[in-house]
Amino acid sequence: MQETEQAPEQAWRRLRNDQFSGLLLILFALYLYWENRAYPVGSLAEPGPGYMPLMLAIFLAAMGVLIIIFSGRSRLLEMKWVEAPHAVIVLIACGAAAFALERIGYRLTIIALLIFLLGVLERKRPLPVLIVSISFAMISFYVIGDLLVVPLPRSPWGF
Repeated sequence: MQETEQAPEQAWRRLRNDQFSGLLLILFALYLYWENRAYPVGSLAEPGPGYMPLMLAIFLAAMGVLIIIFSGRSRLLEMKWVEAPHAVIVLIACGAAAFALERIGYRLTIIALLIFLLGVLERKRPLPVLIVSISFAMISFYVIGDLLVVPLPRSPWGF
């Protein structure tokens, strides 16, 4: 009889956790909306500086509501994620790249990150890894830095 009493309690606890997560998302959306009130939103044709934060707040609130509504059907806690160590390594590599960006510049950081992700983590062949890493770093620097005129960090050696 204890098993039958515990099963509904566990389902209720999971439902409550999902609902709590959705509620936190809604509260975060309300905080974004509150902080964004000082900026003009503008219109769809001419958006102001408060337009994107407002759209983000609306999207987050909608996702929070959907999580609360459909929380009873969630099977996330029952899933076993075998790729968790891989994801943690990718997250650490991206954090290291963010740290290195200002110190060694955009191009060298992206080359090193892609060599690590493709060559070390995914174990791809060295020549394609080098070609993809160098090409992506150079082309993305040209598109973002030159065409879009967004300043990107350069290395201490000017590269």
